[in-house]
Amino acid sequence: MSRGDKAYAFFNEGYNCSQAVALAFADLYPEKADDMVKIMSSFGGGFGRMREVCGAFSGICAVLGLLCGFDGKNGISKAEHYAIVRELGEKFKKDNGSLICRELLGATAKLSSEDPSVRSAEYKAKRPCAELCRYCADILEQKLIEKGVI
Repeated sequence: MSRGDKAYAFFNEGYNCSQAVALAFADLYPEKADDMVKIMSSFGGGFGRMREVCGAFSGICAVLGLLCGFDGKNGISKAEHYAIVRELGEKFKKDNGSLICRELLGATAKLSSEDPSVRSAEYKAKRPCAELCRYCADILEQKLIEKGVI
């Protein structure tokens, strides 16, 4: 199963978009996986369902930061790290039209329920979220392979 397929499955199991992407890479940081799931819980729905930056893209940024982020000790500069984030962000925008959750959702951006755990068949049919999780995990995996991280 590809990392994209894992992210897709995690989203459909009930994890939010950020968590789904982060969990697709959990084998690379098993001792931190539980903490990552908790940390990423804030970013689903474009930051707590505010429909801002896509949660799946936020997942990319978190995993990228954990695995090869700037810390002043690992030989990666802020500029290099930010360049990777911008590169992936530009690719995401080019391929999907926006990095903003509400724009990705279009007319369906209104909350379908006060309960974020409700994901009916109708909900899933109207939203690109599971596919965006797959997409994000796949492009991140490609970048990590290219950088020799995995």
